Amino acid sequence: MADQFDHRPDREAYSAARVRALEALLIKKGIITDRTVDIVLDTFETRMGPFNGAKIVAKAWVDAAFKERLVRDTAGAIAELSLPEGMTGAEGEHMRAVANSPGVHNLVICTLCSCFPWPVLGLPPYWYKDPTFRSRAAREPRAVLREFGLDIAEETEVKVWDSSAQIRWFVVPERPPGTEGLGEAELVGLVTPEAMMGVAVAKAA
Repeated sequence: MADQFDHRPDREAYSAARVRALEALLIKKGIITDRTVDIVLDTFETRMGPFNGAKIVAKAWVDAAFKERLVRDTAGAIAELSLPEGMTGAEGEHMRAVANSPGVHNLVICTLCSCFPWPVLGLPPYWYKDPTFRSRAAREPRAVLREFGLDIAEETEVKVWDSSAQIRWFVVPERPPGTEGLGEAELVGLVTPEAMMGVAVAKAA
């Protein structure tokens, strides 16, 4: 997906260098310690991220009643699962789930900035914050999805959900065909962050 938007080719190294410089400056000024960044990284590697969202979606795929509760009362349904503490904090205070169906495909964007449900999706990818993506996805979602390799049938309604500080959306994609024999733990591996954002669909391995 990195080729969908125009960025300098060395953006990763460029950004990493800027982050290192900023970290060094903040440590020098006593604003953070040398452990602060490690703590943040550990949080997003072990407690907050798409690995939580994948477990939630897999549960919804095997338990229709849970899926209904997840859409109706997202926080309440998530609280039923054994997930790390903090699912309702740090950008998870107002999460809402929307479910794809044979006639409806959902797409999540943030037209204002980059509001994102950190506990279930982690940090947003750079293209999610790109002004081009944000504006075009709102104006012509089908065209943008085609550029992501996702051609939505004309008879399928495309709903665009605009995340904000008040509501942070994520998508429950449809369970892939041919996975009827898989258990919940196996299904977890089929759920991608892109599918939970609506720019892709979940596929069987």
